[in-house]
Amino acid sequence: MAYDLWYWPQIPGRGEFVRLALEAAGIAYRDRAREDGADALAADLAARKGLRPFAPPYLVDGDFAIAQVAHILAWLADRHGFGAGTLARDLELITVQLTVSDMVAEVHAVHHPVATGLYYREQEDAAARAAAEFRAGRLTRFLDYFEDALGETGGPFVLGDRWSHVDTSLFQLVEGLQYMFPRRMAAVFGGYPRLAACHAAVGAIEGVAAYRASSRCIAFNEDGIFRHYPELDGP
Repeated sequence: MAYDLWYWPQIPGRGEFVRLALEAAGIAYRDRAREDGADALAADLAARKGLRPFAPPYLVDGDFAIAQVAHILAWLADRHGFGAGTLARDLELITVQLTVSDMVAEVHAVHHPVATGLYYREQEDAAARAAAEFRAGRLTRFLDYFEDALGETGGPFVLGDRWSHVDTSLFQLVEGLQYMFPRRMAAVFGGYPRLAACHAAVGAIEGVAAYRASSRCIAFNEDGIFRHYPELDGP
């Protein structure tokens, strides 16, 4: 039986981190809001009570629903064998995965530093200041951390020669950053050879390559998390 993945249909967003792991592992799933529309997502979420997802993405397996990207990926990895297989190492992977989530939140705050309920054009001045700070310090601090996490084994993945949910998430993170900050990433990414090798290796996974070549893979746009506003980029 296929899982149901619920996420907004018009953007890659946080849902893409889940999709890439599902595609890499060849796990059957239905992208429900892309099939049935955003109204169906809103209705499904509103119908859930008690211990329920606060927001998409969330994954449904029968009567069970699980939310939060890192939580979903850790659960899938345990179920489908693309984690480490030992508690201590899996917890270390989750630590890195949660740090990916931290960076994604900071990326979103670059173009929405005042309030998520305001349009970007209503907070441009604050976004320009946030972007300058992010480009100058936070971006490379996160990349340094991920580069170091990839250095414990011979690569190209965090676990060595087999991929995990952390690697597919790092792939999407690099893709998003290169879209959002092409000038800044061009200036610094040469200093991260392990990240570059991981990115290339994930892109070559058969399921990932097939998905990204398909019409199901939606391009980044200015409604999602990673947005390219030229005025927020710089070398």
